[in-house]
Amino acid sequence: MQKPLKIKILLVDDKENNLLSMESIFERDGYQLTRANSGKEALKVLLKEHDFTLILMDVEMPDINGFEAATMIYQRDKLMHIPIIFITAHSYGDENLFKGYKAGAVDYIYKPIQSELLRAKVSVFVDLYKKNHQLISQEQKLKAINKSLEIEVKDRIASEEKVVELNKQLLKNIEQLESTNKELDQFAFIASHDLQEPLRKIRTFSNRVVTKYKDQLDEEGKMYMDKMQNACERMQNLINDILAFSKIAITKEALIYSDLNALIDEVLSDMDLPIQEKNAKITVGQLPKLKVYPSLIKPLFQNLINNSLKYSQKTVTPEIEISGRIEEQEDHTGKVKGSKFCRIQIKDNGVGFEQQYAEQIFTMFKRLHGNSEYAGTGIGLAICKKIVEEHHGYISAKSQVNKGAVFTISIPVEVAAEMPEKATEPKDSPQVTGNN
Repeated sequence: MQKPLKIKILLVDDKENNLLSMESIFERDGYQLTRANSGKEALKVLLKEHDFTLILMDVEMPDINGFEAATMIYQRDKLMHIPIIFITAHSYGDENLFKGYKAGAVDYIYKPIQSELLRAKVSVFVDLYKKNHQLISQEQKLKAINKSLEIEVKDRIASEEKVVELNKQLLKNIEQLESTNKELDQFAFIASHDLQEPLRKIRTFSNRVVTKYKDQLDEEGKMYMDKMQNACERMQNLINDILAFSKIAITKEALIYSDLNALIDEVLSDMDLPIQEKNAKITVGQLPKLKVYPSLIKPLFQNLINNSLKYSQKTVTPEIEISGRIEEQEDHTGKVKGSKFCRIQIKDNGVGFEQQYAEQIFTMFKRLHGNSEYAGTGIGLAICKKIVEEHHGYISAKSQVNKGAVFTISIPVEVAAEMPEKATEPKDSPQVTGNN
């Protein structure tokens, strides 16, 4: 809380009764009054204190008169702001009045002093003093605010520049990561492709050994050959899946406005044999048309359907439901943000899994079951995740043990989607499949 402004008045007169008279006049006003019995004493007081509101000074004093004292007072810069009212018993002519004003006087009061007149004149200067201090205080506040704003503006500019620089660095890092990912995909593609030739020779020569020397091999030798051939087969599946994973970013074509039902029909036609072997019931709802990479969407469906068939319950007929719809994205308040997503769900009644593994199952080589129970390399769902991400979407899973699983694919709609009236046949494209 701001302290009340202190009003200090210097009374200068060589007569004690005059000083007492002025003190009695200002007694009820609450001013802080300081005495000086001469001009010299007034100068001594003003050497120590310079925060006076007003000086009331007698003109006729024995050592230094009021005019001389005023002249010396105003020679100091710190005292120039203090107004001086001369108090005199004489009526000076214009020349002497001019001399007083030239010395720094702001007014004259003649003796005998009229108390109300003196109080009225002093109150005017007190009000001016208060308003002046208010202006000074406001000026200081404005300067402080302006300095604070300058610092804030500088900090904001520095922050914005830092954000711009960080964004540039982030974009650069993203470009480097994309370039590195492409190089890794190309490396995986080339490495996997080159691995096939020596593996093919191992399988060929092992088959020749089994065919030509099977009668000469004992049971232990035959067991070793069987294990070698099984290992070769698993290695071949692994290479094929790594190739499939690396081909996603390398071989994708342009986005094509496609009928998802037609793509699924092709997938189901290709998978007719494993579907019949499992006696599976697959229900496909009406799906929207969407801009996609057909060469990637087909293996996406194939891997997810294959996953549901593989992890079906032994004593329960596999049932797979495929549905889709267009949804508008909402923010945390429930308001529609304008962007649309195509939600596709693949629901099954298989063995399921514990929900804590819902994210891990999309990791490369992550399998919740051993090879002896379910065959596969653990790349199939990783392929699904990468395909969906190539469409700038995401995939998630919900499941309970022995109660099936629901895989949800969310792909942003870049063009207006519509429910198809007639299926259109997509162009033939290379398959990208994997073993889950």
